[in-house]
Amino acid sequence: MTFNGDSVAFIGAGVMGEAMIKGLLHQQVLAPDNITASDPRAEHLDALRQRYGIHTTTDNVAAAEAGDALVLSVKPQVMGKVLSELSGHVDSIALIVSIVAGVESKTISESLRNGRVVRSMPNTPGQIGRGITVWTAAPQVADIQRQQAEMLLGALGDQIYANDESFLDMATALSGSGPAYVFMFMEALIDAGVHMGFARRDAEKLVTQTLLGSVQYAQQSGLHPAQLRNQVTSPGGTTAAALHEMEKGGLRTVLSEGVWAAYRRSQALGAKSD
Repeated sequence: MTFNGDSVAFIGAGVMGEAMIKGLLHQQVLAPDNITASDPRAEHLDALRQRYGIHTTTDNVAAAEAGDALVLSVKPQVMGKVLSELSGHVDSIALIVSIVAGVESKTISESLRNGRVVRSMPNTPGQIGRGITVWTAAPQVADIQRQQAEMLLGALGDQIYANDESFLDMATALSGSGPAYVFMFMEALIDAGVHMGFARRDAEKLVTQTLLGSVQYAQQSGLHPAQLRNQVTSPGGTTAAALHEMEKGGLRTVLSEGVWAAYRRSQALGAKSD
């Protein structure tokens, strides 16, 4: 299925908005002439127009009125202002896809007087097409619009559909914020390597490749992480000694509590947007 000439308007063309535009063009889901992007930064729009050949404007209303489907990709703190600005200017049957964290479908639907809302939670690896997005669709979203939403979000990488919007807060805590947890873990390992005596560049290469290779191995093996960990852990060996210290320090508990803190914060932000 294609968009059959339908146009898509991006309200906000920052990092994730541009990543989606790039992915859609690369996958030939849309032609440049069928994409309009709005952003307050004229110089950024000039760069997007030169890079991708798309239509651009600093006027959110003009962009919305030009699109058969709308992608809301602004920062959460300006979402209220943007929704107020667009109120009355969005077709009541147009598809609306939001990648804005913490803003519930109900808020978007009531503000824009359109129930055909898809809410999603992508993550930053979507910038290179290797992200994971959890999304859900309101009952009013037509089947063909669900397919279009899947194609739009597929520009960022893999995806999981959830029947209940409550999973979006969970996804925010686990996969949306997840890259930050990984980067902190990387940073800690690199610092440990430097402390032992490695040059920082070498420590970074060792850690980055170890993480990348481990994840790819886990994906290909199909084994549970506990089985993979046991494969590396010899009785009385170096790995066992390291894991003993990590368990004693409460690594699992700290990680779990961190994810739960993010989950509670996501719920609070969503309640505030009502």
